Amino acid sequence: MAALRHRDFRLLFFGKVFGWTAVHMVMVAIGYQVYDRTGDLMNLAYIGLATFAPGFVFALFTGYAADRFDRKLVLGLCYVVMLAVGVLFLLLSLAGLPQVWPVFFLLTVLGTARAFYQPAANSLVPNVVPAAVFPNAVAWHTSMNKVTQVAGPALGGVLYLAGPEVVYATASGGFAVAVVTMFLIRTRTTRAGREPASLATLLAGIRYVYAKKIVFGAITVDLFVVLLGGVTALLPVYARDILQTGPSGAGFLRSAMAAGALLTGLALTRMALSAAVGRILMICIFIYGGMTVLFGVSQWYWLSLLAMAILGAADMVSVVIRHTLLQIATPDEMRGRVSAVNAVFTGASNELGEFRAGTMAALIGVVPAVVIGGLGAMAVAAVGWRLFPELVRVERMDRSL
Repeated sequence: MAALRHRDFRLLFFGKVFGWTAVHMVMVAIGYQVYDRTGDLMNLAYIGLATFAPGFVFALFTGYAADRFDRKLVLGLCYVVMLAVGVLFLLLSLAGLPQVWPVFFLLTVLGTARAFYQPAANSLVPNVVPAAVFPNAVAWHTSMNKVTQVAGPALGGVLYLAGPEVVYATASGGFAVAVVTMFLIRTRTTRAGREPASLATLLAGIRYVYAKKIVFGAITVDLFVVLLGGVTALLPVYARDILQTGPSGAGFLRSAMAAGALLTGLALTRMALSAAVGRILMICIFIYGGMTVLFGVSQWYWLSLLAMAILGAADMVSVVIRHTLLQIATPDEMRGRVSAVNAVFTGASNELGEFRAGTMAALIGVVPAVVIGGLGAMAVAAVGWRLFPELVRVERMDRSL
């Protein structure tokens, strides 16, 4: 509980509880609503693309904003934009969702807010806790991602039974709470003498990541593993057409993955990964791919839930290791730009992974798309073991990296 004893970290922490629970509620609701409205698998792919594209387009600027401006102000403004999107989704749904294109436009706006949020939030964590408890803060902050991924889809799926409008209205309330908590944070990160905007300044994060081969290897392997193994875009299809569980089933499938990650994350707040960190990372990636294959072929709901939970647990270890390496090895004046690079890798692996899954499912079928993706993820892990020996040899996560 060391990190949670600090007021500003608690505000950041609980703001994320409300704000990102709302984000995941919106995502599960809009995915199911669009698929139910159109029955077109490609629309699920476009949802992932619309959410990811802003993070890629604005990657250089999101990190610079986190380094140049007060990080809590950046976060507060991001939540304001998310609140506006939630209200507009509510109004669009009340109008009967007459056309689909406004959904993709609003998701692009939401994706833009998410793109600016990630580097600012990750960079703010070291500013609101002492260095001695920073690893504990990373574990809590990362676990909170999974808490929201558990609560958001499950709550969104259940509330969807009363209508998508209920989901969007509740999510808008969550965004409003998050706005308030961000502006209550006292820590200021604006400092005089920051570097002026230039191409060299904007590219500094990319150069730094590439020079740190351990960090570069960790995020590169994660990029391709999740790109191939991601299945979240197809959960509405599995829930409706294969497992026949409806919208609540889609929410709980997504939540099962986050629940496994959450339990693992909470365990990591109680213990440190102090030996064989690189090998643990690679082994967990193999497990991730294997569970993706199991989920793909499963026709039993309970087995699918179990596969998602184990998959989430393995992914959580990878996330904690990667985020801790990234923040510890980066000076504060560059954390925003380096975190932005990581956010692009993470966004690419998740959102483009959804685009890959939706496109392959439309071309070759849902089950083959998932199974091939899982096998590909395991192959990437094997190749990464050979390409990044420095990463495999990492024993501890400390500032000597």
